[in-house]
Amino acid sequence: MTADSTGEERTYRIATLPGDGIGNEVVPAAIDVLDALGGLHGIRFDWRVRDWGCDYFLRTGRMMPEDALEQMAADDAIFLGAVGAPGVPDHESLWGMLIPIRREFDQYVNLRPARLLAGVPTPLAGISPADMDMAVIRENVEGEYSRIGGRLYAGTPHELVVQESVFTRRGIERVMNYAFELAARRRGDVTSATKSNGIVYTMPFWDEIFAERAAAHPQATTQQYHIDALVAMFVLDPKRFDVVVASNLFGDILTDLGAAVAGSIGIAPSANINPEREHPSMFEPVHGSAPDIAGQGIANPVGQIWSGAMMLEHLGEADAAARLMRAVEDTLGAGIKTRDLGGTANTAEVASAVIERLRATH
Repeated sequence: MTADSTGEERTYRIATLPGDGIGNEVVPAAIDVLDALGGLHGIRFDWRVRDWGCDYFLRTGRMMPEDALEQMAADDAIFLGAVGAPGVPDHESLWGMLIPIRREFDQYVNLRPARLLAGVPTPLAGISPADMDMAVIRENVEGEYSRIGGRLYAGTPHELVVQESVFTRRGIERVMNYAFELAARRRGDVTSATKSNGIVYTMPFWDEIFAERAAAHPQATTQQYHIDALVAMFVLDPKRFDVVVASNLFGDILTDLGAAVAGSIGIAPSANINPEREHPSMFEPVHGSAPDIAGQGIANPVGQIWSGAMMLEHLGEADAAARLMRAVEDTLGAGIKTRDLGGTANTAEVASAVIERLRATH
């Protein structure tokens, strides 16, 4: 393995959670790619694989052990495949694994690039890679996804359900600050997603803090859209957006839309980041467990590989991350694609093609 300029190999300890469905196919493929890349950059990964997920739940009644967070606390990052399977209610799988990791490790930034890669077909007419390169910042630990609420009079005509949203000044300020700091390294524009014409408390509060944060970052240009108009503009004119900051629910919706207009949810990566690095951050593709194709070896590994590139960048390995993304784009540009992108390659073939291009570049 090649050493770095100091002659030392850098080792990163990675909590590895393939999870469910196609996670068990794309995670090994991405590991092969990252190990090959590491050999070219003096990087070694200590992949600490755990079998947590829905199968674990069916055996134990839990998605992961009681001390799971303690087991991962000292790791450098978490590499997740997918969560969810038929036979396990979605609220059990999500709240039993993914959300506790995000919240207990205070991964309050969910960063999802929405970028059109060369060689990837898009459903939008007249759009080239130069026209779509945005980053959506989703507030990841509060907002509309809370466990505050309840259900009364179940099964009666008077049945009542209450679900509370939770927005704090601290939570909004810190995710917006991250968005402005990211924009300063990109094109300098920040868009806020809101719905203050219809949601009378939380969204005006969100807007007030956005105005405050914009004033504190006068070098940035800003835009603000109601969420219904914003989703339309994602389709009609994606090139106008650089960094978009949104609440938990709005960000969740926008990022799946961004993945779709960028060609396929199968290529979309994400990072759940604790910017202060007090806890490990988690990197995962957007696509989910896809039980309809699990076990067939045809899942697109690009979302997982791209998530690996984001992990490398977070770990300070920017050169390796950039090299990996060039190899991914060269692979797709050469027409080596899985079925969701109109190609015929399988999971292993795409990963192998990326590795070949890594070894062919300098």
